[in-house]
Amino acid sequence: MQIQSLHMQPKPPVTTSAGSPAAATAAGQPPPPNPLLRGPILPTLLRLALPNVLSMAMTVLVGIAETYYIGLLGTEPLAAMALVFPFAMLTGMMSAGAMGGGVSSAVSRALGAGDAARAAVLAQHAALIGLLAGLVYTALMLAAGPALYRLLGGRDAVLTQAIGYAAVLFSGAVLVWLMNCLASILRGTGNMRTPSIVLLASAGLQIVLGGTLGLGLGPVPRLGMTGVALGHILATGAAVAWLWWYLATGRGRLRLSLRGMQPRWPIFADILKVGALACLSPLQSVLAVLVFTGLVARLGVQPLAGYGIGQRLEFLLIPISFGVGVASVPMVGMAIGAGLVARARRVAWTAGGVSALNLGVIGAVVCIAPDLWAGLFTADPAVLGPAREYLRLAGPAFPFFGLGLTLYFASQGSGKVLGPVLTSTLRLVLVAGAGAWLAAHDAAPADYFMLVAIAMVVYGLSTALAIRLTRWGKPGGN
Repeated sequence: MQIQSLHMQPKPPVTTSAGSPAAATAAGQPPPPNPLLRGPILPTLLRLALPNVLSMAMTVLVGIAETYYIGLLGTEPLAAMALVFPFAMLTGMMSAGAMGGGVSSAVSRALGAGDAARAAVLAQHAALIGLLAGLVYTALMLAAGPALYRLLGGRDAVLTQAIGYAAVLFSGAVLVWLMNCLASILRGTGNMRTPSIVLLASAGLQIVLGGTLGLGLGPVPRLGMTGVALGHILATGAAVAWLWWYLATGRGRLRLSLRGMQPRWPIFADILKVGALACLSPLQSVLAVLVFTGLVARLGVQPLAGYGIGQRLEFLLIPISFGVGVASVPMVGMAIGAGLVARARRVAWTAGGVSALNLGVIGAVVCIAPDLWAGLFTADPAVLGPAREYLRLAGPAFPFFGLGLTLYFASQGSGKVLGPVLTSTLRLVLVAGAGAWLAAHDAAPADYFMLVAIAMVVYGLSTALAIRLTRWGKPGGN
């Protein structure tokens, strides 16, 4: 492996697709129009965010459809899926939201600085990271998965089905990592439309294949949970093939080719200094959910079911914040690359405000009329009571959750994610510590649900403070 820096490479022509003001000035020409660098912030952000939100909404529909399919197979398969779900969710959160943010950040900063050659090499290394990280994740889940499912309470037939389902599902984890890394390359160039269309199509294909193979529709044999997992692998593989073809044929703003690639540690480091550190945040988020679920489970089936209904809504809030936050990454990254630090900060605060407003509306609705959501899942008064309580207490904190999560994504564009990652650690410590204290004092369900709200507020405000205190520019800058 050859270790060297690209800074010794010749610079590309100044008329790069990134539209760098510095490059254009060197050529004696006015800066080319680049809305990510020069356009009005809010309209540009919303235009970029819309395709992402739509594609994320489709992934939610995939989750609903697969839960429905497996529910038709019986109670034990449904319980088995519940054991595997947090780790399947973690796959996407780490590959798309964390490492994907590192990829988009590095590519956009290179393009913002007018270095298209570096951006192309970053794309090569991003693809390699997706491949290697996916293989490692697959190996870890296949080796440690059975012990984890047992730790979460899996027993007998439920544990057996969970292990079998996960063995197929996580054998395709490398495809999930590749898909999200390739999509993040395109997002780093400012192209949100193409990856969103591919992910929409892949999700639709997954719904069809999962139902066909899992339930045995038409002449297809009924494969059960294995069929649902196989549908996921086939649909994701199709998305990887299409994204790779799109990038390899130069239809994007850079061409991806592994021919003659020389792996360079400085290039890996440019991506990993954001992506690897950012991976800690979703890991801590999932741990917080697992800890809180265990605490509420001590109170009985009805409070746990009520919390589960509220938790489903909390998971649906993530795609909204993700869609806006990921749209801010190339805007922040290109501004940082071009030396426009003040603009980068305005993009971050605007994105955070948009997410806070969106989630604030949702929180207000479910706080005032909780049955609009809770009533979709149960009519049991013993379950509706805790669900209503959760929504009324946690709903007002939703905008803080959206603010924190979106600012976490925006910070990826700046290349400075340590502060937001530490705020996620603070949230986990708060949930675990305060939750243990509540358990020791026989607290009521409402006390636990209030803890959820407090943790969201602390997360949002501490992330905003971390962004405010972190210098994004060079020493002496902002």
